[in-house]
Amino acid sequence: MRIIKVELPDHSYNVEIAKGILGCTGQLVSSVWTKRKIALVSDSNVAPLYQAKVADALEAVGFTVHEYQFPAGEESKSLEVLADLARQMAADSFNRDDGVIALGGGVTGDLAGFLAATYMRGISLIQMPTSLLAQVDSSVGGKTAVDLDTTKNIIGSFYQPDLVIIDPDTLKTLKTRDLVEGYGEIVKVAALSDGDLWNLVKSIDSPEDILANAEELSIHSVQYKTDIVMGDEKEGGLRQLLNYGHTIGHAVEALADGGLRHGEAVSIGMIAMQQIFEDKGLALPGITQELRERLEAVGLPVTSDLLDSDEVFDKIKNDKKNRDGHLSLIYVHTIGGPVIKSIPSDQIQEFLDIKTVKA
Repeated sequence: MRIIKVELPDHSYNVEIAKGILGCTGQLVSSVWTKRKIALVSDSNVAPLYQAKVADALEAVGFTVHEYQFPAGEESKSLEVLADLARQMAADSFNRDDGVIALGGGVTGDLAGFLAATYMRGISLIQMPTSLLAQVDSSVGGKTAVDLDTTKNIIGSFYQPDLVIIDPDTLKTLKTRDLVEGYGEIVKVAALSDGDLWNLVKSIDSPEDILANAEELSIHSVQYKTDIVMGDEKEGGLRQLLNYGHTIGHAVEALADGGLRHGEAVSIGMIAMQQIFEDKGLALPGITQELRERLEAVGLPVTSDLLDSDEVFDKIKNDKKNRDGHLSLIYVHTIGGPVIKSIPSDQIQEFLDIKTVKA
């Protein structure tokens, strides 16, 4: 088992990673929580696979478990579903001494995390991610949120869990597209960090390779994100690096209206942004092609017809990371050499000539 410690000024916790660790849920949760009532939240895809097993393990060591489900899909990351879950918890008499466990992918982690952050002004939270995207990225760092209309993660909070439990064996039940989606975030981190993770990424040539190396991919990705979060918990500076690929990616994802997964959109956004900076002579030649090859090797998209849409800039200008009339754009000068460039919002469309980079 690999234990990665997230040490923050006001709240520290462990990320525990090992194959088969889901079977140790009762023991692991007991190590951080006293006996209490637990809202075990999953979506309609994950619940039939793991919810009963986790609930049994928790009840075996003395916890009282209420199993809650919501419809799978990004559209459930909404205020309406959040309110429905809160009503169920209120009806089951949850109080501030109780807790929420998010068992599922990124949508579940964001939704159930925000539920824990807001129910009675905050109750205890544990993240148990079951998708690659959630295991390598969204379950760590404390970001929780729901969407509003087509704007992603616009209503949320930073709310750290008490524990993150990552079992790479849960990835075996994912469809290929769901598995590969998370790899977009891994390539992002590898490009930012270089070193062992980039070397590992260079050896991945298929979805099967992702699955075979899932534990190491998670360990390296989580360690990098942890180091960033410990230096900048609330995204005031260094943590902005983790937005690499997201500025354009979020815009394309919103315009796709469910046609693109988050990791697919990040893949497209990363290549578009990197090509722009390479064309301007600010990134070394050939980096975009290196990234493109790594993403295409596993079947991730690297471009989209949506890049032709004028609406892309409306989405970018309204990005929640727009601060004081400026937007921070992230690229890598070379692999392992990330750069943050601040651009005035009224110059974004001129600077980001997106249509010229469409492959």
